[in-house]
Amino acid sequence: MELEARIAAVRQQIAEAARAAGRRPEEITLCAATKVQSEETIRAAIAAGITVCGENRVQELNAHLAENAYQGAQVHFIGHLQRNKVKYVVGHVALIQSVAGEELLNLIEKQAAKLGIVQDILIEVNIGAEASKSGASPEEADRLAALAGQMEHVRLRGLMAIPPAAEQEGENRRFFAEMRRLFVDMAGKKYDNESTMDILSMGMSRDFTDAIAEGATLVRIGTGLFGPRPTNRAHG
Repeated sequence: MELEARIAAVRQQIAEAARAAGRRPEEITLCAATKVQSEETIRAAIAAGITVCGENRVQELNAHLAENAYQGAQVHFIGHLQRNKVKYVVGHVALIQSVAGEELLNLIEKQAAKLGIVQDILIEVNIGAEASKSGASPEEADRLAALAGQMEHVRLRGLMAIPPAAEQEGENRRFFAEMRRLFVDMAGKKYDNESTMDILSMGMSRDFTDAIAEGATLVRIGTGLFGPRPTNRAHG
């Protein structure tokens, strides 16, 4: 299937899932996970209507930015962000989706202050309590949100999660439901008067319809749009 057709098919699935949940399709943002994709593929996706690209790796992000590959779309950082690479991401992306600890949060605030900007972030929650994954516990996420609310150069926009890999269809819905409850609870606390928690980023190619059913406002889809990932590129 051609890229344009795959994008149209995924948008149709998003719309159907939203309507089935009593929601409007336009409430859901499609973030194209462009890990290991070429500049040409990214440009083609944007030409076909993609408005948000998500990058996992700082090297790829920088290479694509240098080639102006994201022109016409927002770019989000959705992968694990190492502390020594914060300066290459802050100010270069519209949203950092993967803030999982206090030290990283402080470094983002410091770099954003140096640039004189406000950096939008999401707090990543390890909702399945998996030792192999990064992310804050729900309790730690609440503490990080309160810290972010005190910062001048960070704006908390919501939460992100990658639940455990599901072996059966629908198996992740309980994690998505738990994330939705956490999101609603934290959004109601109003950690400051300026941050707007309006993004719940959860759901990928295999489970995004379940995520939408449980309240996701942003889904991150790679394989469903681009097919199986190509061999990693030299700058990846």
